[in-house]
Formats: sequence, structure tokens, C-alpha cells
Amino acid sequence: MEIRTDPQPDTESPKRAAILAAASDLFVTHGYGAVSMDAVARAACVSKATLYAYFASKAVLFATIIQDACRENLAADAFLPEDGDDLVGALTALGGRLLRFFLQSRTMAIYRVVVAESARFPELGQALYENGPARFRHLFGRWLVQQTEAGRLSVSDPDLAADQFVGLLRTGLFLRATLGVGPPASDDMIDRLVAAAVTTFLRAYAPHS
Repeated sequence: MEIRTDPQPDTESPKRAAILAAASDLFVTHGYGAVSMDAVARAACVSKATLYAYFASKAVLFATIIQDACRENLAADAFLPEDGDDLVGALTALGGRLLRFFLQSRTMAIYRVVVAESARFPELGQALYENGPARFRHLFGRWLVQQTEAGRLSVSDPDLAADQFVGLLRTGLFLRATLGVGPPASDDMIDRLVAAAVTTFLRAYAPHS
């Protein structure tokens, strides 16, 4: 079942912002299943009529939280210039933005909610997948096709390559953060991981000689 969110939301609406902030806090604190739309309305100090005017259901509300975060942080096209003259610089900027987004405390908290409850509420996994991995694969894959056509890369399966790039980023640092093991990742640790990921990716997809 497709979860329909507003393709052009009124992001400047204070009431919408209050609802999303309240809902996000409630979901992170109590989990998805335990939070009702009544509780969201009370926490956001809005009426139920106002809440439902913005979000038709709890599933749409949760999907919108993910959608807004991903729109802001997974805009691959903003970091990947079409000319591709500096592949290392473009991929490093993108990788750094992605990994820092993955490691944000709020991102991690929402991710844990989805993992913990998606078996009972499959709409959570769907919302995360469609707005995160699937959206990034489309944007990044399109760029990889452009670079391959220009002779800068040799990518035969852009979807697979996009998944592999993310996989190179979501290694030890991400796993430890997910499990709450070890100290928080420092900028230096993130930069070194991103640099290694970019080097590995470019070696794998270098143009054939």
C-alpha cells in the first residue's frame, strides 16, 4: 500500500512544524504503536481537526517525518555536479553529508523505531525505504549514468552501484552507533571512512582502459 504524502507541503506552516516536532518526539520516546493521533494533537497543542487536515493518518504523519528529513539531507543532486570534473570532491561531499545524516541522534532514533516495529507496522519500513534508499538510488543512479556516458565512470548497473556506495558508508561507525557501542564518531573518523569509501568506489567503477 502506497503512503501518500503531500508532494509540495506547506513547510512554512507553524502548525505543521509543531505537529511534526511533537510527533517525532513521541515516536522516539514511546515507539510508533504506543502513540495515538490524540496524543500528537495534545502534544502539538492543536485540535484533532487541524491534525487531520495536515495528516490523514498516523502512517502519513510518520512517513512525512522521514520524507522531510530525507529531502533535506539526501538531495544527491545538490552535491553532484553534472560536469563531473572532480569526482573525488563530489563523492566526498556527498558521502560526508550522508554519513553525518545517518549518525545524527534523531536519525538514529527514528531508524531504531522503524527496525523495532516494522514487522508489526510494515508501513514504517515502506516509508523509510521509499523516502530514503529508493529516493537516493534514483538520484545517484541517474548521476552515475551521466558520468558513464561521459566516459568518467563505467557503471553497468547504477542501482547496484548506488546501493554499494551507501554500503561502504554504513560500516563500522554506523553499526556501533546503531548498537550504542563505543564513543560518538568524531569528524576525523567520519572523514577517513568517507575517503576510503570514495577511493574504493572509484577503483571499482573506473573506466575500462
